Amino acid sequence: MYNPYSAFCDDFYVNMRLSTQLNLPHNRETVLHLFERLQKEYPTLTRFRKHDNGDVGVEENRDGEGYRWVTLESRRILSGHVNPASIPESLKIHTQLLELVPYYLGISPLEIEHLDVLFGFDLSFRGNHDEVVAESILPQSPLACLLEEPGVKAVDIQPSITVALTDDCRLQARMDVVTRTNSYQVRTGDYCNDVISVYLILRRYWGDRPKEPIGQVFTEMAERAESLATAYVVPRVLRPISSAIASRS
Repeated sequence: MYNPYSAFCDDFYVNMRLSTQLNLPHNRETVLHLFERLQKEYPTLTRFRKHDNGDVGVEENRDGEGYRWVTLESRRILSGHVNPASIPESLKIHTQLLELVPYYLGISPLEIEHLDVLFGFDLSFRGNHDEVVAESILPQSPLACLLEEPGVKAVDIQPSITVALTDDCRLQARMDVVTRTNSYQVRTGDYCNDVISVYLILRRYWGDRPKEPIGQVFTEMAERAESLATAYVVPRVLRPISSAIASRS
């Protein structure tokens, strides 16, 4: 199985996050009924997890190249599809879950705080992540001026930017570049084969109570995220980072 962006990253995933202002029910029957309903659509969604903080989840076997997961937190319901064959394929579990939660968890539009769609891209690299990010996407930026000082080493370069996509600022897009190199690794040269992550997150604040079904809102957000990824994230962020990693191989 190849993800739609396999030429530029090792793993790609689409996540959904629905945040509420009130606590979500975590009683046994409610949780199991919701997860069992999802299993009817995805029979391999069988690995149940209960965490010490009370969060519960169910997921597919992670040994394969792609898998799905769902997690219920105190005030959030989340789902993800790792390495889907296509973007439309990745949206199925998210939209189906959003259709179910009003009935199984009693979620009302009044209590919804915001809805997120996240496109995540992971690029494996054993070396100084921050150095790669600085050289690939910040070479002409004034923000990288400190790297001109003789003898310095990059230790924390994680650019992030948020923009409003609508005049009322209810729909926003954020891009984060997340590195995982620490000072000890830079000091010793003993690097782990970890990943550089690029996140594109579209967030829809719910204060105006949109009249469209929430699944439709999510699908439209995902389509906008795919458009932004194709126009900006892939050519201007993923491709340069991927090329910088390849040049060090």
